[in-house]
Amino acid sequence: MIVFRLSKSKFASDLSGKGAEKSGGRWNSKGTAMVYTSASRALCTTEIAVHTPLGNLPLDYKLISIEIPDEIVIQEFAQKDLPNNWKSIPHSHSTQLLGDKFIADSQYMVLKVPSAVVQDEFNFLINPNHAESYKIIIKAIEPFNFDERLFFK
Repeated sequence: MIVFRLSKSKFASDLSGKGAEKSGGRWNSKGTAMVYTSASRALCTTEIAVHTPLGNLPLDYKLISIEIPDEIVIQEFAQKDLPNNWKSIPHSHSTQLLGDKFIADSQYMVLKVPSAVVQDEFNFLINPNHAESYKIIIKAIEPFNFDERLFFK
């Protein structure tokens, strides 16, 4: 399976999860490393757009195509199994606890979660500390230019 990630150029080849570890996110607390990826290029773009203030065009980004081997068993959180506030803004600590547990247990390398941004789309969270994380391979890194219509009125 190929998943996608948008990243500033200087971090394009970094799958350490250090960025998410430093700032935290919907699915991880500060101090927990995690790599956020999406099922499609469009979802990656949307995820960046909702976190960028209007009037700011993200520059110097790369689109990273990442291969998750087919033999990898993926843990999945179905929407019905999530807390009622899983899509809240700002994100809920309850979802961070779920992601932190996924990382700490290290039973699975990848966690499939519903997107809070695009209904019926999915993000794939990678545990960079999993014993088999070396099997995750960057297949391509390409320049990516955002359409400015997403960021300006």
